[in-house]
Amino acid sequence: QVTLVESGGGSVQAGGSLRLSCVASGPTASAYRIGWFRQAPGKEREGVAATFPVNGATYYADAVKGRFTISRDAAKNTLYLQMNNLKPEDTAVYYCAAGRLRLTLRWADPSLCDYWGQGTQVTVSS
Repeated sequence: QVTLVESGGGSVQAGGSLRLSCVASGPTASAYRIGWFRQAPGKEREGVAATFPVNGATYYADAVKGRFTISRDAAKNTLYLQMNNLKPEDTAVYYCAAGRLRLTLRWADPSLCDYWGQGTQVTVSS
């Protein structure tokens, strides 16, 4: 029953930046992995970035490496996604998600997530 609420989406020009936030409530200790997914028009939902609080490990999709940074503020129960040098290909609805502990390393598989936010639209124009 973890609840996630995203914010920070908007419309920017290519090369611009946005910071997405996700505030969590409920039994957040059950969120072994937390991260961001996105779904663009006509495409499947894909993993963008994830982190495992137990060891601080982070993972990024190849398409965003070097441009996006995932971080969290445990005291505020908030997850962030700093997005720099945005490209039109980044246009999508971005979702915050969390999953319970599983015996898998498939961090980017949306089917393994147990909790989802409502999504926030990011639009990048040329």
